[in-house]
Amino acid sequence: MNWWQKFKKNPLARLGVSILTVFYVLAIGAGFFAPYHPVNDVQKDGSLLPPTPIHWTNTSGEFVGPYVYPVRQGPTDLETGERELIVDRTQPSPIRLFVKGYEYRFLGILPADVHLFGTVGEGEINLLGTDEQGRDQFSRLLFGGQISLFIGLVGIAISFPIGLIVGGISGYFGGWVDTGIMRLVEVLMTIPGIYLLVALASVLPPGLSSAQRFLLIVTIISFIRWAGLARVIRGQVLSIKETEFVQAARAMGANPFYIIVRHVLPQTATYTIVAATLAIPGFIVAESVLSLIGLGIQQPDASWGNLLASATNASILVFQPWLVWPPALLVVLTVLSFNLIGDGLRDALDPRSLR
Repeated sequence: MNWWQKFKKNPLARLGVSILTVFYVLAIGAGFFAPYHPVNDVQKDGSLLPPTPIHWTNTSGEFVGPYVYPVRQGPTDLETGERELIVDRTQPSPIRLFVKGYEYRFLGILPADVHLFGTVGEGEINLLGTDEQGRDQFSRLLFGGQISLFIGLVGIAISFPIGLIVGGISGYFGGWVDTGIMRLVEVLMTIPGIYLLVALASVLPPGLSSAQRFLLIVTIISFIRWAGLARVIRGQVLSIKETEFVQAARAMGANPFYIIVRHVLPQTATYTIVAATLAIPGFIVAESVLSLIGLGIQQPDASWGNLLASATNASILVFQPWLVWPPALLVVLTVLSFNLIGDGLRDALDPRSLR
């Protein structure tokens, strides 16, 4: 039984892969799956609307297919502070598949205006309600996933190659090279990440968009997060460089850097793959925390982190929980799924379990 077959037989790992596959497909095709634009489509008198009820039968009880009614917020009751929902039952709006809406670029390349679902008429469908500005929360969640899900991939794409190369050089050459690099690594590991991010956020140019701003922060922090990986890789390389095939390559006069890249570092692939799957959730959580405290993606752009920022308002938690629970659940499921995949890979790639 090879490692892939063993990984596929792990039900928790398969569950993690399935959840992440759905999330990434929805994020990549957000323009197609989202019925409304996450920023520009603002519903008149539609702030803080609850999820739209979907009706299937008419007033006579006959099945007519899914439809919704136009809904808007009425004036605020000065005595109770509540706002009455005004439902216009004279204009039922059918829900249809593959309807035309705002224009977007499918996969970021092809211009398109067809969406998976939408309404025909005055009524609008808000599966998860609307936010304070009257924007569809479901659409903002899908587009927010483009930031929150891919930020981890950007982080490991920067930090892991650096950690692999630096750790490989340190372990292979040893001596003063190893000593100097390890002292640098130890200095980097003592830097508290959250304080560094706060300091970076305060000195970044004000003209940057929120996405550019946060990507710059992630890029900078990635140049620090490689330190822990470099220490582990260095320890593995110290033993790998003494193996017969590395000694043979050295005796044949191969370049040291060629030996490191071609023969030594591939032997650390087992640990690297597992470490990558476990490191991605760290970047996702970092994005959520930074956006929550106002240092990451800012309004009107959407990310799961700044969608969670509404949780700081006690009245939102009590009266509009649909604004808080969906992004919180998505972050939890994403982090859990990556951890399940990491555990599955660790079990499948364990050399003690391989024949």
